[in-house]
Amino acid sequence: MPAALRIRSLDISVLDLPLHEPFGISGGAQAVANNVLVALELADGTRGYGEAAPLPPYNGETQADALATLRTAREWLPGRETGDWRTLAAEFRGRGGAACGSAQCAFEVALLDAVTRSERQPLWKFFGGAGTELETDMTVTTGSAAQAAAGARAIRARGIRMIKVKVGGKDGPAHDLARIAAIHEVAPDSPLILDGNAGVSPAAARELVRGLKARGIAPALLEQWLGKDDLTGARALAAESGWLVAADESVTSAADARRVVAERAAQVINIKLMKAGVAEALEIAAVARAAGLALMIGGNIESMLAMTASACFAAGQGGFTFADLDTPLFLASNPFDGGYALDGGRISVAHLTAGHGVTPLPGLPGHVM
Repeated sequence: MPAALRIRSLDISVLDLPLHEPFGISGGAQAVANNVLVALELADGTRGYGEAAPLPPYNGETQADALATLRTAREWLPGRETGDWRTLAAEFRGRGGAACGSAQCAFEVALLDAVTRSERQPLWKFFGGAGTELETDMTVTTGSAAQAAAGARAIRARGIRMIKVKVGGKDGPAHDLARIAAIHEVAPDSPLILDGNAGVSPAAARELVRGLKARGIAPALLEQWLGKDDLTGARALAAESGWLVAADESVTSAADARRVVAERAAQVINIKLMKAGVAEALEIAAVARAAGLALMIGGNIESMLAMTASACFAAGQGGFTFADLDTPLFLASNPFDGGYALDGGRISVAHLTAGHGVTPLPGLPGHVM
């Protein structure tokens, strides 16, 4: 093993990213993305970057948890060889990353970014090289019907075709129906992904389905309306509505994916690298493909760094029907250079020549000048 492919250091820093306005989902709103930046340096001086974007509803993980897990890794990683990245990923998980999916993701992405930069290989090619483009949606967060219509107009003005709508929460299905109808009125040809973030009750789900059908609105996808453990309800929702149902919060591991398959609880699985890291995401994708389920790539509230890594994963693997990689558009500023290219809703990573191509701007905390 060449000395250049040994790990020299792991640097960690807080990455707090203010949003233009609070990002509302069924469980509440977030004004700042409380993330973590990871920089992994190889013996040849090559640096790779990863981002942790924890979301407590998945597994209770917080920014403090991710920081603690990554700090522990600084004690045992230096000097380790990078030849078998999966072995290092498994050791990271075994030493405390099992409950910290975003920390696992940040470490694995930083490691793979460093190795592929050193080898002058783009990350999308490392993941298989199947393709370089995806079509992303853009999200209308929670709010009023008027705000939803304005959000949809702004999305279409960007040239983005597919619209994701956050539903569920305390305001009830009548409120969501008014919002969806307002969006459909201003963007009648836009495919709609309705995302409940596990915050829609079975009764509310039935009312939403009835109301949508009465209005002649057929969503492209119902994403995780019901609680993450209600697989029976998810199966019934797909059967009763006749629409595609996606599992998101229900699937944070390959074992979860196998349960969804066994229960016939979804037709689509939303893969997010932040749930459990890259190695586990590859296993989830394999389970879904073997069962004939469609794939979606998504994320938490992430910067261009993490979103580009996910774009490389999905484009390089190929076969992803849905993509939800829009959160860089919600950030008040971009503290990075590089990343995916966006033209309307078309994401391209074809221009990337080494790693994921994203580098912190000078002056960003944790960046070594």
